[in-house]
Amino acid sequence: MKNKLDLTLYLVTDRPSVNLTFERLLEKVDEACKGGTTLVQLREKECSAREYIEMAKKMLKVTHKYNVPLVVDDRVDVVMAAEADGVHVGVDDMSVADARRILGSGKIIGATAKTIERARQAEREGADYLGTGAIFPPTVKVKTQMTSIEKLTEIVKSVSIPTVAISGINRDNLFELAGSGIAGVAVIAAILGADNSEVESKLLRCDVVEKILDHSGK
Repeated sequence: MKNKLDLTLYLVTDRPSVNLTFERLLEKVDEACKGGTTLVQLREKECSAREYIEMAKKMLKVTHKYNVPLVVDDRVDVVMAAEADGVHVGVDDMSVADARRILGSGKIIGATAKTIERARQAEREGADYLGTGAIFPPTVKVKTQMTSIEKLTEIVKSVSIPTVAISGINRDNLFELAGSGIAGVAVIAAILGADNSEVESKLLRCDVVEKILDHSGK
């Protein structure tokens, strides 16, 4: 699915932060993919490797039903065991170079980048895309450092690979990202916390296309 990588609407499944069981999460992700989510990242911090692998396998059945790729947060071993589509590595995780060496050219590799130096390094090492934030104050409980829209724009312009903005993004504030050059937005609560994740995904994707991608600075 790497050749069809579309970052327009990127869903991160931080399950504990939105108080969902895994079974309910599967239902919400199904709704989101049906509504237009283009890429899903499975993020599970508090489980064993065996549990993570089984979750990834189950999630793959949902996302692939809609031809949506699934990347796994942090864990290259889980990607390999579950045959997921790729991995997203943070600043303190395995390097992009090592992930690429292990996974090969066919898998998607995303990397968190909060600085131009980190962005350029990730690109050199073989990342397919970057995730940059926190752009707005997060609505979920995470330790993070805020990134201004100005810095986001500088990072986008410093590399040739696409960048998604993350954190606190919703339909009320995403217009502020117009002209930044991003390839899409990454959200958690905006979709998983919605009463109807399918409808919210449709509305968000429409807004991203009309308010951001049609006004891309890149």
